[in-house]
Amino acid sequence: MDLDFTDEQQMLREMVRGVCTSYAPLETVRAMEDDPTGYPTELWKQLAELDLIGMMIPADYGGSEMSVVDAAIVYEELGRALAPSPHFVSAVLAAGAILRAGTEEQKQAWLPRIASGDTIVSTAWLEPHHGFSPAGVQLTARADGDEFVLEGTKWHVPFASSAAHLLVAARTADGVDLFLVDTSSSGVSLTQQLAIASDTQYEVRFDATRVPSANRVGAAGTGWETWHATMLDGVTLLAAQAMGGARYALDITVQYAKDRHQFDKPLGAFQALAHYLADASTAVEGGTVLVYEAAWARTEGRRIDRLAPMAKLFACQTFRDVTAMAQQIFGGVGFTLDYDVQLYFRRAKQLQISWWNDRYLEDLVAADTLDRDADGPRPPAPFRGPVEG
Repeated sequence: MDLDFTDEQQMLREMVRGVCTSYAPLETVRAMEDDPTGYPTELWKQLAELDLIGMMIPADYGGSEMSVVDAAIVYEELGRALAPSPHFVSAVLAAGAILRAGTEEQKQAWLPRIASGDTIVSTAWLEPHHGFSPAGVQLTARADGDEFVLEGTKWHVPFASSAAHLLVAARTADGVDLFLVDTSSSGVSLTQQLAIASDTQYEVRFDATRVPSANRVGAAGTGWETWHATMLDGVTLLAAQAMGGARYALDITVQYAKDRHQFDKPLGAFQALAHYLADASTAVEGGTVLVYEAAWARTEGRRIDRLAPMAKLFACQTFRDVTAMAQQIFGGVGFTLDYDVQLYFRRAKQLQISWWNDRYLEDLVAADTLDRDADGPRPPAPFRGPVEG
């Protein structure tokens, strides 16, 4: 693995950082907290103009076809800025699932509009009191002629009020399937949910909601395999996002430790605090290398069944631990709304428990580790997920 970034990748990083500084400063992040829309439209327009929304989408469908390493650079900068946008659910997850399993007609109909930012597609996956595995998908989709009838509730659906369609995981007679559901369909109702990160999430209820059979993404019963493969890419980028946030939180904490004086010397001069900062710096560097190893492996076409969960597990733990340590060094003021570190602390904890939490990630890593022979990995078996418990 080459740890050096190219000149083009350095320019990409600088460009994304500049866009976030101009269109998603922390003042804007604060303004978007618990907002029903949840993202600044000017930021979304800029991402579209720079071909960053379609960065994971092939050029044949209007995207810029970047590598996963390039995408990780983008997400590291988005995490550094805490930039609020529906990019992850629409351009990474929904587009990724359609690209993997959709028909050519579905790809032509959806991917160019997602890449341009003209259409937002969110993902409806988690359900009340259910887990992250396929057993957690209990919303039903009953076949009725040329349609399916959806019944059930989804929680924590990001940016649902801005989405034209939702990619919904539902249980059919064949197993788990994915459906593209128009948010204006009869029987679809949205209720905003509040979260520790104050981002924009919704409860979505489906009451006898009818969906054309043509809106099923992938062959019957293959929805979970599609979702899992797409999530491996997704958690790799979320790990990059976490490391970007952790690095910035560490930077502002180091600066505070230099500027804030107690007993006539800076906080950083106290050995105990200096060691906390040293440990945090070590974890951030190590986590960043792990994230880019996963991104590099995906770019090279290698397996990331273990690397991707490892990256998110370690990166989110690091993000949470670094921001918790930062809160202690800032002291009481670190918990006040006037200071930026609390923004990172709250988002670190939410990211750790979202999009596969620690326990589920540990199960994935363990399953892959224990399924290896002494001479190397066995051929992969069809994935059915860790046991719910």
